[in-house]
Amino acid sequence: METTNVLRRNLLNMKSEVKIKLMGDQVSKLKQLNSSDMEEQRFFQNQNQDYVDQAGSGSGSEERANEPLDEEGQVSASFQKKVQSKIKDLLQQMEEGLKTADPHDFSTYTGWTGIALLYLQLHRCSQESSHLQRALDYVKRTLRILNGRKVSFLCGDAGPLAVGAVVHHKLRNTEESQDCLNRLVLLQSSVLSDSDLSDELLYGRAGFLFALLYVNREMGEHTVEESTITQVVSAILDSGKSLSQDQKKTERCPLLYEWHRKQYLGAAHGLTGIFYMLLQPGARVPADVLSEFVRPSIDYVRHKKFRSGNFPSSLSNESDRLVQWCHGAPGVIHTLLMAHQVFQEEKYLKVSPVCLSPVPLSGVPGGEVPEGLTCLSLTCLSLTCLSLICFVSLTSLSLRCSRRRST
Repeated sequence: METTNVLRRNLLNMKSEVKIKLMGDQVSKLKQLNSSDMEEQRFFQNQNQDYVDQAGSGSGSEERANEPLDEEGQVSASFQKKVQSKIKDLLQQMEEGLKTADPHDFSTYTGWTGIALLYLQLHRCSQESSHLQRALDYVKRTLRILNGRKVSFLCGDAGPLAVGAVVHHKLRNTEESQDCLNRLVLLQSSVLSDSDLSDELLYGRAGFLFALLYVNREMGEHTVEESTITQVVSAILDSGKSLSQDQKKTERCPLLYEWHRKQYLGAAHGLTGIFYMLLQPGARVPADVLSEFVRPSIDYVRHKKFRSGNFPSSLSNESDRLVQWCHGAPGVIHTLLMAHQVFQEEKYLKVSPVCLSPVPLSGVPGGEVPEGLTCLSLTCLSLTCLSLICFVSLTSLSLRCSRRRST
């Protein structure tokens, strides 16, 4: 699997035509892209036609065979069979592409742990033992190449260790699972003591918190002790309060964070990703802290929304350009929806659909999770019922994107 960074780097270095594979099996038109154009727009123009509802225009059985839902509104058996066949085919294509992937990329975000997580999810849905065994194969590979440089779930050692603990737990490999868990908890010392460590989700403390909560969700509520989680949460809160005071924003935004001396808003490096983690029930943030510090900080971000429905990438950037999970509305939406669940205030729910308005206007980003089609699909899923048809469509898209990155 080619990483997101490798994909972007390849595109920037291209001086000739590139093939861009979008949804479906068809190859899009060849398009000339040079480095300056790609850096400026950062997305591909959508070559697909708008969806047209053709219900009732076809003939009987043939039309119904191609519809995902049957007459009772349930996912049809024929569609399920079609999706299962497609997933199997795409997995084979992905595995072939992985033969040329970076052997040292162990991360969940762009590397081998992400593949293990995919197979773990497939096992959850299919209950096929072969998927769980394949997840174990990739977990073993990642655990041999950890480097101790980062601590987050997505980009650091915490991701492979957390996923490894869960995979071994499901296989009833108690000793191996506990070993992964012990190594994960040991990372806490650096998370708490490293004054240079950021708080954001991609590389920082919120990313480590994600790993701890993931383990508790998958293995049991008290697998990671509450005191361990509380200490990490306290460090995140103290850091946010401190910067807010330094910037004299305690009344407007009681919790303020920065990454590389820039106050980002998005999910990957910014405020909304951190707030999302603090809102998680497993984080056990006291109700008064949520009300006094987290809620007004979310409101501060909410009022930064552009007329288009999008959000700036940082407090110092007024450009309405990036529509990604990393930067922009697709990442902010998840925090707004979580805020609605926690605070039960309609203002968060009302602004969420508005945030989708810039999505179709910005072309089609690449298929990768951080900045592309998949993140927009996840955003739509958060705003709709999580039905089987949505899941299988997203799974197929993710696998196609993995195939594209490997070519």
